[in-house]
Parts: sequence; C-alpha cells; structure tokens
Amino acid sequence: MTMNMPLLMMIALITSMSLLLASGEPIATTLDGPFKPLTRRFDPSLRRGSDDLPMDHPRLRKRNVSSDFPEQIALALSTPTSMWVSWVTGDAVVGKDVKPLDPSSVASEVWYGKEKGKYLIKKKGNATVYSQLYPFDGLLNYTSGIIHHVLIDGLEPETKYFYRCGDSSVPAMSDELSFMTLPLPSKDAYPHRIAFVGDLGLTSNTTTTIDHLMENDPSMVIIVGDLTYADQYRTIGGKGVSCFSCSFPDAPIRETYQPRWDARGRFMEPLTSKVPTMVIEGNHEIESQASGITFNSYSERFAVPSSESGSNTNFYYSFDAGGVHFVMLGAYVDYNHTGAQYAWLKEDLSKVDRAVTPWLVATMHPPWYNSYSSHYQEFECMRQEMEELLYQHRVDIVFAGHVHAYERMNRIYNYTLNPCGPVYITIGDGGNIEKVDVDFADDPGKCPSPEDNIPEIGGSCPLNFTSGSAKGKFCWDRQPDWSAFRESSFGHGILEVMNSTHALWRWQRNQDVYKDDIYGDQIYIVRQPNVCTSLQFRGEEREKSGGNKSRFSSPTLLMFICIFFMFCTSRSIVFGHVI
Repeated sequence: MTMNMPLLMMIALITSMSLLLASGEPIATTLDGPFKPLTRRFDPSLRRGSDDLPMDHPRLRKRNVSSDFPEQIALALSTPTSMWVSWVTGDAVVGKDVKPLDPSSVASEVWYGKEKGKYLIKKKGNATVYSQLYPFDGLLNYTSGIIHHVLIDGLEPETKYFYRCGDSSVPAMSDELSFMTLPLPSKDAYPHRIAFVGDLGLTSNTTTTIDHLMENDPSMVIIVGDLTYADQYRTIGGKGVSCFSCSFPDAPIRETYQPRWDARGRFMEPLTSKVPTMVIEGNHEIESQASGITFNSYSERFAVPSSESGSNTNFYYSFDAGGVHFVMLGAYVDYNHTGAQYAWLKEDLSKVDRAVTPWLVATMHPPWYNSYSSHYQEFECMRQEMEELLYQHRVDIVFAGHVHAYERMNRIYNYTLNPCGPVYITIGDGGNIEKVDVDFADDPGKCPSPEDNIPEIGGSCPLNFTSGSAKGKFCWDRQPDWSAFRESSFGHGILEVMNSTHALWRWQRNQDVYKDDIYGDQIYIVRQPNVCTSLQFRGEEREKSGGNKSRFSSPTLLMFICIFFMFCTSRSIVFGHVI
C-alpha cells in the first residue's frame, strides 16, 4: 500500500492519541520544537562523584572456581540471525616479567538451543591473548587471560535461546544462560527498549547506573565509549584518581592498570551475558604502550560486526536491530574525506533502505554539539568532515558521550536550527571517577580558550560563530539556541521505537532510581520522511513515487483530525516541553 502524505499524517495523529492515552499526560514531540533552551543546574545536595570500587569488591573479584571456567561472558550482535559470544578463561598476570598464556590450550565452544538444557547446536570459535607492556623501572607489565570469541548463527528472530560456553573437554562449561534475539529488519518491528550509556568506569555511581538500567529490562545496550577507566591508575594498582597527570606528574607514560578490565567484565556480566551490548571506543581506551601500540584492550576484548558491515575494524562498524540501522563512528582514527572510515560510511549509508530500516541512528564518543566547558568544540574537525554526510542521509539521532553530563539538542545542522537535522544527545553521564561536569561555556568566566580542548588523536579546528547572537565569538553568552535541555547529573537513557515515525526517548537520573515514572527528560522524536527527503533515500522514495493512491480520502483524514481535536480539548492538553 502506498504511504502518501495524508496517510502518514493520519498515522501520526493516531499514534499521538494512543501515546497520550497510554501515558496519561502530554509528552512533547520534536514537532513542537525548536524548544526554548532550558538548564537544570547541578543539585548541590548530591555528590559530584564517588570513588572507584576496590578490586576486592564482591562485584569485581574473581569467583572462587577453577580458572578454566568462563567468566566475563558477553553477547554482541553480528547479523540479524547471528550473535557473538565472548568470555575469558585463565588467570591474567601482572609483574615485571610476564609470559602470555597459550590460547590454543583451551577450546572455545558454545552450545545453544531453544529449550532449557537441550542444546541442539554446537559452535567453535577462536581465542586470543594480549599484553600491555611498560619497559620502565618501577612499572609493571600485564598479560591477559585467554579471550574467547564464538559466532553462533541460524538464530530465529524474537526467540529465547539458552546457551552454555566454555571447554567441554575439561570439562569447564558455564552455567546455563539465556537471551532473546531481536526482530529482523522491518519497518514494523523494533527492539523492545534500547539502553544508551557512556563514560561508565567502575565507581559507586556506576553501580547505581547499571542497576537502574537493568531494571528497565533493555533488549539491547549501547555504550558510547570510555568503558573502564583503567588508565586512571598506576600499574601498581591501588586507588583510581580523577586526574592522572595531576596525581602522577612524574609518570614516564600514562599507564593503565589492566586488571580493571577484568573487573569490568565481571561487573557487567549479569547484564552482558543476557543482553547484546554494543560498544565504541573512547579516549580512555587509547592506552598507549611504549612500543606505540594503542587500543589493545579494546581491540582484543570486544567482538563487533566489523567484517559483517564491511569496515573490517573495531573502530567503526554498523548493524541492524529491527527497523533501526546503527552506525558506530570512530573519533580516534582517520575521519577525513579522503580516509577509509569516510569512504566506508558513505557506502554504508548509501545501502540503507529506509523502507526496511526507517530509523537511522549514529553514535560516537565525543559530541559535535556541546555547550559545556568540558570538551567544548574539541571535535569540531570531525564535525566539519562528516556532518554533511549524515545530514544528506537524514540521520535521525546522534548519541555521544565524553562530556560527563546530559544534554539534548534541538534539531540542528551546521550550527543552524534545522527541522531535518538530527537530534543530538550527549549521554556521557554513566558515573566514572572523573566526576560530573557542571560548568557551561556560556557561564561568566567559563568559556575555554581554543587551546584548552585538544583531542588526544586528530586535529583542532576552533570555530568562531558567523551568525546569530554569538556572531564573531567562540562561546555564547547564554545557553545556545540549539541546546534544548541540559543537566549535570549521572544517569542513562532508554529509546523505545514505537513505529516508523515515532520513538520515545527518556533520560533517567541516578537520583530517581527509587521513584516510579520520574524522568529527567522525555520526548517523542518524530521522523518526517515526506518533509525531510533526500536523493540518498531508498525505499521511502519508491513508495512516494509509486502508482497506488492512498485508500484514505481527504474527508477521512479530516474526520480523524476532528476526532483528535475533540480528544485534546476534552483533556485540556497543552503541548510543550514536559520534563
């Protein structure tokens, strides 16, 4: 059936009515925007941060079982019908002289099936180890346990599977675990809930964030970088610090205490062993070694659909989750027009069929739009290189972290309010040891200099605004028009895609963990495919140009409008920014 403008309008009206009925109160939509900028400042009754959990914390320490048994079990999407299963066996070693374990000494097996205790399919995979080496006096080296990655395939959509992983010859197989597969790509099927979180670390605040997130029962989790903060320690371990260079000014290199990665795997296992979790690298994953090797931990520990999406690298990739296509972008590798990532992204976006996956979501670690002093305009070079490509293909939402606070933008393109631009959301408030960011670049005396925020990798392109009330300036003197809402608080977000045009976004603060139906921010993000068209679109453009006419006439549409109007009037609904 052809989806023309009147039909889409009618569907939007019906959707709005049903959403209002379900929620019992009006929730703003992006169609009500652009919104007047709103700031909720840091609550001084709360702590800005908390200490790292100690290594002997019950959620971090190794279980009292043989080292042959799997731990740190994690799932990740591969294709709509396949899943990566990863885990670690053996004991990591920290010391001056370390010898890597032999990854061939133990098998990598996954048994799985659709009934408890009945595993009709068995798959084998690969194993690896890595080392983090610091050839300096007083520093310690690290070699990992054996990291296993097994691809299981032939999975049916929206089906519960039971599985065990390990080495059956020892025998050392995990307890039985389970997961639900996601829907196949379709404009009519979406994951139940998608959780977004960033800049987690391993603090008491992290514990609250993850516990709160798990209570929301997500069907998939996306972590937008800065996973562990192992680089906030000396190699001798001890206590993590909020500023490495401040606490260790004489360190010959920025060290990383790699056992924190193992602690993270144990801490996250209750979630990651049941819910597919997708990651992208952040600056705290760089972890430079004296030999020049970087991102070793990130590259070896996580299985992502790199070859499946044609990127062949863990630094950027894409995947489908029901009717949503995700692109995970790398900010710490080449993102220039002439680079491999840009060429891959251009090809990947050109293949997206919006009739099958209407929603297009991008994620990266650092935000392009950010009104906090921290990391202000830090990745302006990346924005200038890539933003136009995302806009041309009508990316719907862009998630980022890096800034340890929350901010949602009005729809924007090239620093100009634009109804067809993406909704940019910063969600880097997972709870890490560096504390929540509270200063805004538009506060008196808080505008950073162009030299203050330089990326660890990549160039700097500070920009003075060329129009609007900030014309000629590096910072605004008030909250920018493109910043719809911002708040300094720890938390996470949940995206519920309702249909091909409406998705409910809710940001949930840690301090509201024990409060029902309380949200720091909530809004319906609404796509307008018939208004925001692009020559790059496939599928939706075909539907618009098809020969079939809508079955719904103008009188029918008018009737629905009248019904909707009477409904709103009877409930005294006033649309606006509801928080």
